[in-house]
Amino acid sequence: MKQGKFITIDGVEGAGKSTQIEFICSYLAKKGVEVVRTREPGGTDLGEKIRALLLGVETGTMHSDTELLLMFSARNEHIQNKIKPALAQGKWVVSDRFTDASFAYQGGGRSLDLSRIEALENWVQGEFRPDLTLLLDLSVEIGMKRIEARSSKDRIEQEERAFFERVRQVFIDRSQQYPERIKLVDASVQIDQVSQQIHSYLEQL
Repeated sequence: MKQGKFITIDGVEGAGKSTQIEFICSYLAKKGVEVVRTREPGGTDLGEKIRALLLGVETGTMHSDTELLLMFSARNEHIQNKIKPALAQGKWVVSDRFTDASFAYQGGGRSLDLSRIEALENWVQGEFRPDLTLLLDLSVEIGMKRIEARSSKDRIEQEERAFFERVRQVFIDRSQQYPERIKLVDASVQIDQVSQQIHSYLEQL
């Protein structure tokens, strides 16, 4: 059976990932593609338990290395027990965040050494990478205003603006480093205009 495609969507808080994931899944379904929608951290029973630890406000402070290792623990379960099996069945997998988020949030936001994150990426994933990563980009100022409109913030959303500025910069840097895989999408425009940009990348894939 034909191998499926792996699409990830990432970006700073408030970029509108959920809305665009709905668009992507709907687009693929109309093309007759069987889609598996998932997320990180999470995606598996164990992964969701780790997600609760990572994002729960009640967790409190956590050492940055612990946070990173938990992210990759959840990711390993995700890849081995959900993503790869689905791809092998010819399904397309659409994930809300993946490893680029670890580089941005733990590498940029927490200021961890990017080479250490890269070592974990190579250990856990080998040569496995997404076929396409859609990076929704908008200013941190706009993103934070959108977060403020939410009823509550998770543990990471409570970080200061400087944290998210570092996150955004690493995302942009990675899009320039891996232009064939990571496509920068202007998420500051109207929702349908964001979808149009994504549509063109999906057509290419």
